Amino acid sequence: MKKPELLAPAGNMEKLKCAIRYGADAVYLGGTDFGLRNMSGNFSMEEMLPAIELSHLHGVRCYLTVNSYVPDHALSRLEDYLEKLALLPFDAYIVSDPGVLRMVRRISPDREIHLSTQANTINRETALFWEEQGVSCINLAREMTLEDIRSTVKAVSIPCEVFVHGALCIAYSGRCLLSSALTGRSANLGECTQPCRWKYSLVEETRPNQQLPIEEDSNGTFIFNSRDLCLLEYLPDLVRAGVGALKIEGRMKGIHYLASTIRVYRTALDRFCENPESYNPEPAWMEELESLSHRGYTTGFLLGNPRDVGQSYQAGYLRSHQLVGVVERLLEHGRAVVLVRNRFKSGDSLSLMGPGMKNAEFTAKNLVLAECDSSRELLEVVHPNMRIIMDVPTEAASDDLIRLPGSLQETLV
Repeated sequence: MKKPELLAPAGNMEKLKCAIRYGADAVYLGGTDFGLRNMSGNFSMEEMLPAIELSHLHGVRCYLTVNSYVPDHALSRLEDYLEKLALLPFDAYIVSDPGVLRMVRRISPDREIHLSTQANTINRETALFWEEQGVSCINLAREMTLEDIRSTVKAVSIPCEVFVHGALCIAYSGRCLLSSALTGRSANLGECTQPCRWKYSLVEETRPNQQLPIEEDSNGTFIFNSRDLCLLEYLPDLVRAGVGALKIEGRMKGIHYLASTIRVYRTALDRFCENPESYNPEPAWMEELESLSHRGYTTGFLLGNPRDVGQSYQAGYLRSHQLVGVVERLLEHGRAVVLVRNRFKSGDSLSLMGPGMKNAEFTAKNLVLAECDSSRELLEVVHPNMRIIMDVPTEAASDDLIRLPGSLQETLV
């Protein structure tokens, strides 16, 4: 039983470093064009080589997304882009458009190609077709059941990749036209405005000015709003099915989400592969995922049609922890320099987190500004972007995250 690759998103250099530190086997990132997450940080041409070199230094593979569907008028621009990329040692490109695949084959014939979920590989015959085209890895459509996955993995001789965690699009494999129709910004060109998260009401033809109430609750009706995917419970089934890679969604998410999801799936995957017979998932793993900002969890289509359990009828994200700081460097006597990400105050109960499910509870105290060497006046409240010195647990290390526990609700935009 081969251990699958754990593949994590890297929306910018900070997130790339986070993914590496928390245990990703591979990362996927996007350039400034021809990807499907144009609103994430992404990497300029100048930033790509350092990103690849850092990944390879730590034994992590680095993939580039070129997975948008390219209109005919943009083909010359795509060709120029691929020519510039040709000398960069990416481990693979992730593509969905057959035309892009064909152009990559001509410009970079030795480049490994992985197939994006946007290509809608929904059955084993389609997977065999792509294998015949020279694709090295196939991301299977999220509409596939566990039984579909098993039969497809068995039919092909190349690795199959499955999304295990993150946001889901209500449209078929993400091939959505809502954003394009309502805003003129195409999801298939990486410009999705997420209209599936907006509020909708019903209007009857003969009463065009009257919005009929169909609310599920006081917040409105979110009829296109999917819950987030979480397949942690079924990780053993996916490994036994022979899946070659487990993929986490979220190039637009923050480092808190990234660190938490990677360390949970890393720990669970290693634990299961070390001794499948005695594997027993810990409740703390799911508690960690529940603490993140999410829309409620679903298993998607893995067990069949999700019906209403795949829908979220709430207006906001659910979460119980907020990232408030990042440890920049340790000082003597249990102190550290911390970059503040969100407001907290002296006396707050905080939680330190690091790789390998490291957690330590402590109290915020002895907070002072790091830049004011001459003045060590204690601070009662600290705010985003302040650099402070504070007491930290003995387990603390550089780049550990500091969180503020508590029940929070974040409104959808």
